[in-house]
Amino acid sequence: MTEQQPYRIMGIDPGTNYMGYGIIEVEGKQLRSVVMGDIDLHTMSDPYRKLRYIFERVGKLIDDYQPREVALESPFFGANVQSMLKLGRAQGVAMAAALSRDKEVYEYAPTRIKQAITGVGSASKEQVAAIVKRMLKLDYMPRRLDATDGMAVAMCHYFTARTPINIAMGSERVKGLGGGKKAAKGSSSWESFIKKNPEREIK
Repeated sequence: MTEQQPYRIMGIDPGTNYMGYGIIEVEGKQLRSVVMGDIDLHTMSDPYRKLRYIFERVGKLIDDYQPREVALESPFFGANVQSMLKLGRAQGVAMAAALSRDKEVYEYAPTRIKQAITGVGSASKEQVAAIVKRMLKLDYMPRRLDATDGMAVAMCHYFTARTPINIAMGSERVKGLGGGKKAAKGSSSWESFIKKNPEREIK
């Protein structure tokens, strides 16, 4: 990745009731929030109508904001097989919308995203939201935390892709870090995490 020209990254937190998204703009080592929100699906009872709506809305967001890359949270493995199936379909349709626009697509496990933002792979949505707000210097919070989760996915991709080894090895290395690979145990607090990872503090 080159850092000379500003570019945008879209993050998506797949869901079957609310699908969170966030777009950041990168210029050098500076990040800024472009847009953040959620796609409301909870009133739709027809699962196929939901999938079509996800495809259309994600495609429209990409058309409007022109991110260079799209990162998604990969479905977690839970006990409810039906829920996992529905979530996987939602993620797949969002991914297809990005691929139909010739965008590079990346996946990250939930624990990896939380660790990239907070330093703790088991952090709560509220902790993720608070640090996203702090790092991007936001003066507001969205109504639902799905939106900050989506923004966290975009930021996770930025932090992962800009490490020296991943820059040297290219996009295939970054793609290989997603999906099924869990994050290692993180630091116990934001303060200790930032001491170990000063590049995470955005000036």
